[in-house]
Amino acid sequence: MSSVTLTKIVEKLDLKNLTPDVDMTKVKITLPDINRPALQLAGYFDHFDSERVQIVGYVEYTYLESLPREKKIPVYEQFLSSKVPCVVYTTKTAPDEDMLRLASKYQVPILGTTKTTSSFMAEIIRWLNVQLAPCISIHGVLVDVYGEGVLIMGESGIGKSEAALELIKRGHRLVTDDVVEIRKVSDDTLIGTAPDITRHFIELRGIGIVDVKTLFGVESVKDTQSINLVIKLEEWDRDKEYDRLGLEEEYTEFLGNKVVCHSIPIRPGRNLAIIVESAAVNYRQKKMGYNAAQELYNRVQNSLAKKKED
Repeated sequence: MSSVTLTKIVEKLDLKNLTPDVDMTKVKITLPDINRPALQLAGYFDHFDSERVQIVGYVEYTYLESLPREKKIPVYEQFLSSKVPCVVYTTKTAPDEDMLRLASKYQVPILGTTKTTSSFMAEIIRWLNVQLAPCISIHGVLVDVYGEGVLIMGESGIGKSEAALELIKRGHRLVTDDVVEIRKVSDDTLIGTAPDITRHFIELRGIGIVDVKTLFGVESVKDTQSINLVIKLEEWDRDKEYDRLGLEEEYTEFLGNKVVCHSIPIRPGRNLAIIVESAAVNYRQKKMGYNAAQELYNRVQNSLAKKKED
C-alpha cells in the first residue's frame, strides 16, 4: 500500500508543529481523504474514519470553545485515543491546553496552518491524491512539448534520449529520462515524474551522463507532467504497414487509462524532434476540434461527389 510520511506533509504544506514532544517521524498517511471531526467532537463516534487526517476548522473550534471543560475532556480522550494520525488546526485557530496535554499522552501530532479550512482541504487532498495514487515505473523519456506531455518509448539505443536532447535545445522541457514513474491521479489523468536519483539527468551513449538543468538552465526541466501522448519508436520494417492518414486513433493503456499512441518507424535521416513536435501540435489541434486527416477525407469525398455530378 502506498503511503507518505507525516514529516513530508508538514514540509510540503508548510505546517507548524504544535506538539514538538510527539514523535511524528514514524506516522504514515495511507488515505488521500480527510475528515472534519465535527460529529466526533459532539460525541458521536459511529462510522468514524480515524485513519484519515483530521482537520479542525473555525466551526469546530468555536463549538469546542463553547463547551465546559468537564464535557470537553472526555471527548478529547475518546477522539485522540482512536489513533488518529494527526490533527490540523486551520484558519489561525489553536488547540487549548487540554488538547495539547492529551495529544502528548496519546502521541498524536497536532499541527497548525494560517490557511482557511477550504483552501487547505483542497490543497492537501490534491497533493495526497498525487502522492498516494497507483504508481508504475516504465522505460522511456517524458518531455513537455508545447504544454503536452509526450512519452517517448522504444527499445534501448533507438534514440529516445537523443530526441529528447534535441527537443530541449528547441526550447521544450525534460521531465525524466530512462525511467518514468506514472501515477494515476484520476480516471482521466496520468502524471509522470522522475525518480529522485535520476531527476534532470540524461544518458547519451558515447558521451555519458548529462545534467540538463546545469547545461541548459532551470527553464529546460520540469518535475511533473501529465501524459497526453505516447510515441513509440521502432526500427523500420519494410513489410509492415504504417498509418499514413491518422483517421482512427490508436491507444495504449497504463493503469487502466487510455492514452493516444503513435508508432514512428526509424530510418536514417529522420528528424525525430520535428516529428515529435508535429505530433504534439497535431494532438492539440485535435483537442481543439480540428482533425487534418478528417478534413482531407472530406475534401476527397466532396471532389468525388462533384465528379459524379459532372
